[in-house]
Amino acid sequence: MGLKYVEEYRDSDIAQQLVKKIRQTNTKKLRLMEVCGTHTMSIFRHGIRSVLPETITLLSGPGCPVCVTAQKDIDAFVKFAGLDDVIVTTFGDLIKVPGSDSSLGTKKAEGADVRIVYSVFDAVEIAKSNRDSQVVFCAVGFETTIPTIAAGILMAVEAGLDNFSIYSATKLTPPALAALMETKGVEIDGFILPGHVSVITGTDAYRGTFEKYSMPSVIAGFEPLDILKAVLMLVQQNETGKPALENAYPRAVSDQGNVRAKAVMNQVFEVCDTSWRGIGSIPQSGMKLKQDYLEFDAAVKFDMALPDVPEPAGCACGQILMGLKTPPQCPLYKKKCTPMTPVGPCMVSSEGSCAAFYRYS
Repeated sequence: MGLKYVEEYRDSDIAQQLVKKIRQTNTKKLRLMEVCGTHTMSIFRHGIRSVLPETITLLSGPGCPVCVTAQKDIDAFVKFAGLDDVIVTTFGDLIKVPGSDSSLGTKKAEGADVRIVYSVFDAVEIAKSNRDSQVVFCAVGFETTIPTIAAGILMAVEAGLDNFSIYSATKLTPPALAALMETKGVEIDGFILPGHVSVITGTDAYRGTFEKYSMPSVIAGFEPLDILKAVLMLVQQNETGKPALENAYPRAVSDQGNVRAKAVMNQVFEVCDTSWRGIGSIPQSGMKLKQDYLEFDAAVKFDMALPDVPEPAGCACGQILMGLKTPPQCPLYKKKCTPMTPVGPCMVSSEGSCAAFYRYS
């Protein structure tokens, strides 16, 4: 995206007009949840909370892929790092997330072969260059990342690799929204839906959830004007009492989404139940490898089926991800839990709510 194009969505005069319109229109206390870690960071970075009326509260939802990864899956990643002749490949944010007994970073410091990669394709290349070792890719992410992981599997098939596999802790967004709506105590008046995910899924992916719960919902981009426009649209929906599913990011999101990416994803993966940190098991909210690709399933290859385990004592990551608490309400925040000594993933990930509060508040 060119600089001139970006600047159009950061115009301060237009931003002031949107803020003025929000203040003029809003008469109710509203709790709006951004369902994307990138939105969370953008909201803090551009000081959007500070310009909104006090009647509007922005909540960070389960939109950070590292943050929603269940403790048992983190433990599995750490266990892989303890196996002989195994190279663990991972996105950088996962390195410091504490498992029940250790972390990938600690294992690496102890001599395990843990490598940070920028995509699954890097992991496939490592497998090609290290035929005598098993290479495991820690697959976390939402619909934005899953198609690339599927493409990585197809690349491994084409290369005839028998030393590459993934452990899938991938997640689907719409089922999580439904689970939030069914959770006792959750109070939300509108969703700011994720832009990156929606580029792949399209607006249509949310229609079933919207039709069931009639929750005001707006897909938004990540620039200040994108987010302010989405807030205004949600305010207007609440004021008129006419909830809608709207797309405020039409320059990138269509109704159908990226049909080709979804086809690749569905060729390799199928929907399954999966566990979300702090929320528990959500039906049909994850993706596992299809039968034809089970040879690339690290959980099967290494018999890595671990039981659910509780979060660290005192950690409120789960409640924060559901909008039940804010980071400062966690008893460990800025005390035992800091970016240098994290207890939960919300303080580790660059998209985590706790990390954002710590850095910008």
